[in-house]
Amino acid sequence: MDKEVFPEHIAIIMDGNRRWAKKRMLPIKMGHREGAKTLEKMVRYANKIGVKYFTVYAFSTENWKRSEEEVTALMDLLKNYLDDYSKRADSENIKVKIWGDITALRKDLQKSIIDCEERTKLNTGVNFNICLNYGGRDEMVKATRKIAEKVKSGELAIDEITEETISQNLYSNGTPDPDLMIRTSGELRTSGFLLWQLSYTEFIFLDKLWPDFNEKDLDECIEIYKKRNRKFGGK
Repeated sequence: MDKEVFPEHIAIIMDGNRRWAKKRMLPIKMGHREGAKTLEKMVRYANKIGVKYFTVYAFSTENWKRSEEEVTALMDLLKNYLDDYSKRADSENIKVKIWGDITALRKDLQKSIIDCEERTKLNTGVNFNICLNYGGRDEMVKATRKIAEKVKSGELAIDEITEETISQNLYSNGTPDPDLMIRTSGELRTSGFLLWQLSYTEFIFLDKLWPDFNEKDLDECIEIYKKRNRKFGGK
């Protein structure tokens, strides 16, 4: 692939797990399990083809509105995924980071997150960012509070606040904004995903459900991206 126009950072809204299960008359948790298998394959493939940053929307701050049974199943799946992944990510040289408010999560899941991040922090392959208990507006509110505290303490003057100041106080601090955002399942919205970071990102929306997404689909999305003319507000 032509590295000059190759996306350095790919973000994905993994949508369609529940519909995938319902179409097959399976329990919803089976759709999430298949989605997790797809995610594992895609992270491995992204690492193989040289994607530097791979960010996914796993659980939003609004997803707590789902049934207790589904939320519990999702949290169990995420914990098992992180525990298993932290053991294998080393061999695949993948660095895992969680973006979101983990303080609202149960203690055993918080421990799994910390352990996985610590275990993989020195890896030099793809940076795999999992947005968990994440909301774009919530992220901005938290960043605003951090900046306000710095102003209050005299550490920062109001006229010193810049776009960079805001970026430095987001979960994504130190990570370049996504070049390409893909959403599966046919929905045409961002659902609060990386609201600040997606300002000049190229979007691709696919009708395919996430558990059915594969390496060929990612290749085709990258080819579409390469044909886009990114002007960043210029002519």
